[in-house]
Amino acid sequence: MNRRCGAVVLAGVLMVAGCGAGTERVPSTTTPPPPSQPVAPPSPAGFSVVATGDVLVHPPLTEQAESDGGGRLDFRPQFEGVRSVVSEADLGLCHLEVPLAEPGGPYSGYPSFNAPPEVAGALKDTGYDACSTASNHTLDQGEEGVKRTLDGLDAGGLRHTGSARSPEEAATPLLLDAAGTKVGHISFTFGFNGIELPEGKPWMANQLDAEAVLAGAREARDAGAEVVIASLHWGAEYRAEPTEEQTELANRLLADDAVDLIIGHHAHVVQPFEKIGEKWVAYGLGNHIAKHSEPRGTTEEGVAARFHFAKEGDGWRVDRAEYVPTLVELGPPIRLVDATSAASARQQEALAGTDEVVLSRDAAAAGLTRPGSR
Repeated sequence: MNRRCGAVVLAGVLMVAGCGAGTERVPSTTTPPPPSQPVAPPSPAGFSVVATGDVLVHPPLTEQAESDGGGRLDFRPQFEGVRSVVSEADLGLCHLEVPLAEPGGPYSGYPSFNAPPEVAGALKDTGYDACSTASNHTLDQGEEGVKRTLDGLDAGGLRHTGSARSPEEAATPLLLDAAGTKVGHISFTFGFNGIELPEGKPWMANQLDAEAVLAGAREARDAGAEVVIASLHWGAEYRAEPTEEQTELANRLLADDAVDLIIGHHAHVVQPFEKIGEKWVAYGLGNHIAKHSEPRGTTEEGVAARFHFAKEGDGWRVDRAEYVPTLVELGPPIRLVDATSAASARQQEALAGTDEVVLSRDAAAAGLTRPGSR
């Protein structure tokens, strides 16, 4: 949730770091929601993956967890509304943007996050298998914070990628099982809000660079991955339209056989999906759960990206692409919900806004659908 304006140049790729108060939605070039079309059922010989946006634990979320737990911290009720969306997939991927604290704290929010480790167990119980951890807040609590975060994810039963406690861990690709298929997951970020990596430990967190992403993807392939998914922390905060740098990098990465899918984070608002060649990029999944003091509105909206991969010859392709709009209802109580139910005026507003943004780069024509669309 970095509010500093600035830019970082990485191997010739300019990454914008949080310039904004602008929260306008991008104009739609298609009429949402997408028209229903006959869709062939996915191949039974395949797997499904669900990926979601930023898990950004602001203090009000911790206060809600304490209330839900009757004095102890229980984040599970906040995620209950999306548990079926996540748990029904063969593979669930979350993005933990913030460091985890020691049990009992102290806890803190912006600008230097330190979140309760109980959130890891709640994510696991929601159905997630692994979290990406490379973000602009990875180093908020320094080297010890990185270690605590990964220890906390281990204790919660979640795999992780993007940061590491040792060079050996950093050099070991994350391979996940999805219905019998080995899936590699890699994670990179544009920067760390001006914090430097510890001297002599460049391996502690992955910095975004096209060649580094491709090298990581190839290492995952060499280790046995049949499909590689890249989680990228990039773009400009509160901006629904992807930057030119995002689109250029997406085209470069997806042109390579090493990367099969890109899922993006950092903007804290939903950004479009786009099919590039035969592959997909979700430029930004918005916030999964958060409570910004400002800007309000679009920062409560997110999207779960759902893709089904099918075997085709010697490789894999996405034969079904879907998105599920989500909403953080601020209550009280604070609850994350599947907005496709459109059960309230606020959910209907979130649904319409998310449709407009997600489909603004002709994704509907390329086959992207949403449950409940007509």
